[in-house]
Amino acid sequence: MKENVLDVLIYLFENYMFDSDEFGPDHETLLLELSQAGFDQAMIDRAFDWLENLAALCDRNSCSVSINQDAIRHYSTEELRQLGVEARGLLLTLEQCGVLDGISRELVVDQVMALGVDSIELAHVKWVILMVLSNYTDGDGVTELTETLILDGLHTCIH
Repeated sequence: MKENVLDVLIYLFENYMFDSDEFGPDHETLLLELSQAGFDQAMIDRAFDWLENLAALCDRNSCSVSINQDAIRHYSTEELRQLGVEARGLLLTLEQCGVLDGISRELVVDQVMALGVDSIELAHVKWVILMVLSNYTDGDGVTELTETLILDGLHTCIH
């Protein structure tokens, strides 16, 4: 049995993010599919809560929040524990390249913290970045970013 909420989220992202169907499966169908794939009901519920929270944050942040782009981001002790040096470096690089703005960076940090795991690997941070951007930008440019982040690694700035 798969026991990590991130596993559920990655499964959903891989199987439904790039699906061209206008109508995705309903909630009950997704629940059944995820259960048959070996996911625990508690993890499925947590993944759905995580996605609903992300959607609500993206809706709220797309309207009126502004972050001073000259500000320096200081991480809390808990954030430092969750986000290793490589993950923080990746966030900084993506922000400097214009892939992330201050709001989307904060969404990524918030959503990583909301996973509730003891520590998170760089590869998982990349998945969270993709999930946040797919919601924050309505999927614009996420296909190319997926190839760069997940398949190739980040070698150059993406514009």
